[in-house]
Amino acid sequence: MEGKHVVEIHVTTGTNRPYYLREKGLKPSGVYVRKGSSTQPMTEEGIREMIIENSGRSFESCRSMNQELTFKEFTAQMEARSIAIGSAQMKTLKLIGEDGLYTNLALLLSDQCETTIKVALFQGIDKEIFRDRKEFSGSILKQLEDVYEFIDLVNRTKASFSGLNRTDKRDYPEEAVREALLNSVVHRDYSFSASNLINIYEDRMEFVSLGGLVSGLELESIFLGVSQSRNPNLAACFYRMRLIESYGTGIGKIQRAYKSEPLQPEFETAKGVFRVTLPNRNETEKSGREFTQAESLKTKKNPGKQQQKVLDFVSKNGKITRKQVEELIGSGSTKAFKLIKELCEKGQMKAQGAGKHSYYVLV
Repeated sequence: MEGKHVVEIHVTTGTNRPYYLREKGLKPSGVYVRKGSSTQPMTEEGIREMIIENSGRSFESCRSMNQELTFKEFTAQMEARSIAIGSAQMKTLKLIGEDGLYTNLALLLSDQCETTIKVALFQGIDKEIFRDRKEFSGSILKQLEDVYEFIDLVNRTKASFSGLNRTDKRDYPEEAVREALLNSVVHRDYSFSASNLINIYEDRMEFVSLGGLVSGLELESIFLGVSQSRNPNLAACFYRMRLIESYGTGIGKIQRAYKSEPLQPEFETAKGVFRVTLPNRNETEKSGREFTQAESLKTKKNPGKQQQKVLDFVSKNGKITRKQVEELIGSGSTKAFKLIKELCEKGQMKAQGAGKHSYYVLV
């Protein structure tokens, strides 16, 4: 290069990253990044991070990479609450940004929501043996309903007697379950692609959400009712839908639900993670007869048509799996699980094996 004129070009970072091919959109096929001497498609997570970094805004406020969104679940739930919903309302709720495009908040509430909630049911008090596991998807509103319904199915009720009087107590207070679930959804960091986790053991239930506490908050602060939402627009939307009453009340409700119990809920935080642990109120009560909501079915002499179909199948084949029950009655896993649970509680079937190798036989 000696003796020659050299032109040196410095390319500064753009102010509206990421730049993309218009016909491809904000997808890996339309966004490229230079690595060394090669040009490579950018990952979806990399695109999200660049959008957030460039905008200086929260994840929920940034434009969604997916603009082909539908809102069947969201619209249905808004209409069920007699709340008008249209383009104007979606702009007010921040589902549509100033540029007229859907935000990530819209993505979370849409039928195309990419984040999920995973629920695992374990035998014993550790993660050695799975009894059941399920991943819930769709709009986070649908996930909330489906997860709560699933937990409600496994939230047993036990009865204790004092003279002629019977007192029923569920393993976990419904109010505490509801608040812990809502807390894990409203306050999680959605810039992470991993799922929220709910682990159910025989002695406790754990809600593990991504994101930890918002910067500047200490664990002690939340016990004083201090609230700083990571997703204020999502929280405002939930408040509008009457899913939450006000900010900063959830932890207090969980604590009050266990006010008279010897075992108290635990709240823990680590880098990027927040965990709420609800103790099983009935675990230490050795006396008392289990009395589930489905127990009333035991009084019926004859099982329903779907139950009889399952019993006939087991009688002919010797056993049945939950997947086979789903196919036999043409339902999803939640309804199949409920039917199996009812037959087991009626003393007509029992479980064998563990985890993915579990199956059911006649008693």
